[in-house]
Amino acid sequence: MLITSGFRSLHLAREAEDRLFGHFRALTEGIKELKLHRERRGAFLNNGVQSSTADFQRHNIAAEIRFIFAHNWGHLLFFLLMGLILFFLPTWERIGTRTMSGYVMTTLYLMGPLAGVMSSIALFGRANVALQKIEELGLSLANRSSEVCTVEMQEESADWRRLHLVGVTHSYHREEEGSNFILGPIDLTFHRGELIFLGGGNGSGKSTLAKIITGLYPPETGEIRLDGKPITDRNRDDYRQIFSAVFSDYFLFDSLIGLTNPRLDAQAHEYLQQLQLGHKVKIKNGVLSTTALSQGQRKRLALLTAYLEDRSFYLFDEWASDQDPLFKEIFYTQLLPELKARGKTVLVITHDDKYFHLADRFIKLDYGKIEHGNTEQWKVIAGRLRSLTTVETVQLLDDPK
Repeated sequence: MLITSGFRSLHLAREAEDRLFGHFRALTEGIKELKLHRERRGAFLNNGVQSSTADFQRHNIAAEIRFIFAHNWGHLLFFLLMGLILFFLPTWERIGTRTMSGYVMTTLYLMGPLAGVMSSIALFGRANVALQKIEELGLSLANRSSEVCTVEMQEESADWRRLHLVGVTHSYHREEEGSNFILGPIDLTFHRGELIFLGGGNGSGKSTLAKIITGLYPPETGEIRLDGKPITDRNRDDYRQIFSAVFSDYFLFDSLIGLTNPRLDAQAHEYLQQLQLGHKVKIKNGVLSTTALSQGQRKRLALLTAYLEDRSFYLFDEWASDQDPLFKEIFYTQLLPELKARGKTVLVITHDDKYFHLADRFIKLDYGKIEHGNTEQWKVIAGRLRSLTTVETVQLLDDPK
């Protein structure tokens, strides 16, 4: 009973610890908002940090007290057993001193291992709670991925001509809405040298589709075919090597690791000038002099890495959203056409309707379904958008006819 209660207290302590670390993250990421609002800062400290800290402390102490009681209760039972052997057993039956000593020595010998087990219960309890947290994240140790991933260098399959998604679906649970979101079924074909724009409202599944296309998410149903060859767990890692991507939640490394071009520094310098970062960032032996830049400039550095990878399929997820109007114009009218001219397939997730006419195709997602894919229709719409007011633009996008 005490051990069960202790496990329950450990679970509550872990929940309080998770909330506490959430508050620590909010403290570091929301420090500006807290400094600007005294009442918010006070409520955050009193109702957030202090409350979670007190809960964590209370449940931790409660768990330790229960385990200590359980440990000492085990010792007490052993001492009671020894008392029965020494004082009551001789009254029931005549037992020699040597036999009595054997009983006592055996009991004392058993106390050590059992005491060790009892003292480890708290440790095993914490490990069990941690394992439950891992399983809740879907990383159960019993469900090992069957993907074959290697770190050995292999040649990229650069001669592909067509990438085809056939009946692809993916679903996940939306906690905030209490519902399941289903992407698909999606049937799409990408050809070498195409420039495709992918649009749609927030939450329509654009980023999820991008991660399926790049092989980061395996489709739940349907399949991906590269020149007619199905992509499976055995060749998915090879398939991913044809892509260079800058996602909205990208991570920027401080060096150009994994790139072995002998002219790496020279090429990087040329691209830095083109990306208007040559005056802020220097590269020596593949190491960036700094990454402490604005969000838009950091995205340009991520674009630099993608350029230097020189893959055959480029994907940009809302890349231009943090750029100033001048560089946004450069991105759509110069950088993307240059990639296309080099024979690259480029998929751009964007809301910048002003540039829709530059794409070979426009794909629109609406709550996980492809709504519009007519290239010529959207080129006409894009041409009309440039001369309309904001209200007229919204009306046109709602009813392209």
